[in-house]
Amino acid sequence: MDVIINQLIEEFQLPLQNPVLIFSLILFIILLAPVVLHRIRIPGIIGLIVSGIIIGPAGLNILEKSLFVDVFSTIGLLYIMFIAGLELDLNEFRATRNKSLLFGFLTFTIPIAIGFPVCHYILGFDFNASLLTSSMFATHTLVTYPIVSKLGVSKNVAVAITVGGTILTDTAVLIMLAVILGSHDGGLTQEFWIRLGISLVLFSAFMFLVIPRIAKWFFSKLESEKHSHYIFVLSVVFFSAFLAEIAGLESIIGAFVAGLALNKLIPHSSALMNRIEFIGNSLFIPFFLISVGMIVDISVIMSGPMALIIAGTLTVVAIFGKWTAAFLTQIIFKFSKGQRNLIFGLSSAHAAATLAVILVGYKAGILDDNILNGTVVLILVTCIIASFVTESAAKTIIRNSDEDEDIALSSPSLQETILIPIANLVNIEKILDFAVLIKDKKSINPLSILTVVPNTNEAEKTIHKAKQGLENYLKETTASDTNATVMATIDHNAASGISRTAKEIMADIILLGWPQKTGFLDKLIGDKMESILQNTNKTLFICDFEIPLVNHKRLFVVVPPNAELEEGFAHWVNKIAKLSVELSIPIHLNCNEATHQSIVKFAKDNKVNLTMGYKKFKDWDDFLIISREIHDTDLIILVSARKGYISYFGHLDRIPLKLEKHFPAISKMVIYPQ
Repeated sequence: MDVIINQLIEEFQLPLQNPVLIFSLILFIILLAPVVLHRIRIPGIIGLIVSGIIIGPAGLNILEKSLFVDVFSTIGLLYIMFIAGLELDLNEFRATRNKSLLFGFLTFTIPIAIGFPVCHYILGFDFNASLLTSSMFATHTLVTYPIVSKLGVSKNVAVAITVGGTILTDTAVLIMLAVILGSHDGGLTQEFWIRLGISLVLFSAFMFLVIPRIAKWFFSKLESEKHSHYIFVLSVVFFSAFLAEIAGLESIIGAFVAGLALNKLIPHSSALMNRIEFIGNSLFIPFFLISVGMIVDISVIMSGPMALIIAGTLTVVAIFGKWTAAFLTQIIFKFSKGQRNLIFGLSSAHAAATLAVILVGYKAGILDDNILNGTVVLILVTCIIASFVTESAAKTIIRNSDEDEDIALSSPSLQETILIPIANLVNIEKILDFAVLIKDKKSINPLSILTVVPNTNEAEKTIHKAKQGLENYLKETTASDTNATVMATIDHNAASGISRTAKEIMADIILLGWPQKTGFLDKLIGDKMESILQNTNKTLFICDFEIPLVNHKRLFVVVPPNAELEEGFAHWVNKIAKLSVELSIPIHLNCNEATHQSIVKFAKDNKVNLTMGYKKFKDWDDFLIISREIHDTDLIILVSARKGYISYFGHLDRIPLKLEKHFPAISKMVIYPQ
């Protein structure tokens, strides 16, 4: 018994050394701190930072800054930057790149313009120390980005601008740090500038030209190995961070660029994206936030009046500089108060980049202990303020968007039901991926996967076997946080079973696979399709995905005249727009001017950001003229119409057959609107 007690006493000696015990403690903090503090309305991020202060070397000294802690905190920091790059809506970013550039310029120059005179003339620092300290004011870390992501406002234009501005300002500061160090060491030579320029060009070329090609090949060759996809993504992130350091940048820049490079290949609603966010938000990012708290030493403000003055001045200047940049951005772009506060909340937290700048300056002898201690206090105060401001602003934006939203869709999003009849399992994975991408995330209804069984004596056994076969494919929809249910019905023929089930569950969309080839060129609109079209009045998608969805480069959409007058117009436009955003690919629209203007108006009224090219099209009697514009990586989308409806005309019946005959290896889809 004494041996066990002595062993326990030895294991619990502070600071803890047993890695299993350390990891257990961290997990308990990650589990309990946000839950406890949420009850008193304190953001979970603050709880994790405060927990780090308590257990850190300056607190109860339960944990010390060890290699174990450093590794996990580094992973967490890189994860934050990677997710920020991955979740960035590239269509929105392209539309707001000028705004991002301007915000990046403001959030970089204003804090430096305010900070340098304060440091040099009021606090009495020398030139290099003043310049380096004021550049620290310009940096910010997206510590509060998980709040934005969790509340579902990560695609707001204010977030896109702030994330774009973050990478610009942090890159500028880190390059500025290299220049200051070169000046301090007397090494600011022509060779220094040439080496820095060449390394930046080589790094950018590798990340944006080589990595996407490797990733595309990997995802295609190992399409069924879903766990390997996650390991591959992690490998890219950390290797990119390493390459950034080799290029003379900070690793956080490499992680962010890795997110941008893989952005188009990982749809935001995919199972892989869900795994990335789940593991990061559950483990790695909380670990980083705890490590930020472990750096903070509250006792530094008690070390003398000068430390208190410097800490207070640095904190006030940092907050005021970032608020001024956010305020000017609001004025210039006419943003709402909520968007201004969201920009301020995201850009006001100082942590990783700030600490990197100050520690490098401290080790180089440019900065003294008072500046280092003052910066540590600044990190704590700005993280707390940023957490409260970001959460409040995000909730304000959500409330305002709910009030202002123009409901132009034909079905309530909360009740949207998608029916997926499955005749065989050949293309079920791609169709399920497509369903997950276009499904409205607000809908409480699961995807309904249907198999129709012939009415024979073996019907019950056939139903059981069919359900077992389909259950295996539900794992991926579950991994993407999309619920799905398997249904089976008995009917004399598949078409009537599909039509009847669609009515029973009040389906809004029916997703069908492209009819299988039967050895001769069968007519696409055969008895089965004709029956489904006549007996259901909901939107019908007939899909043929020849390559994985993420490998498509463009949505080639062909729309007949008067399509805007159909009842289901808004519904299919919304789904195509959603697919464009999820895959981060543009739309190439072929239609007449009236339809084009209606689509543009729909996007504007519903605040949908479309990256869209337009070409006037009227050659329906010579439809194959479009073949000269179609590429192998296009997804051809033909919007058709049911007979007797306003946008229907005879040529539409023959076009699916032409698509199958002339574009057998290119992905295609035919839509019959509600």
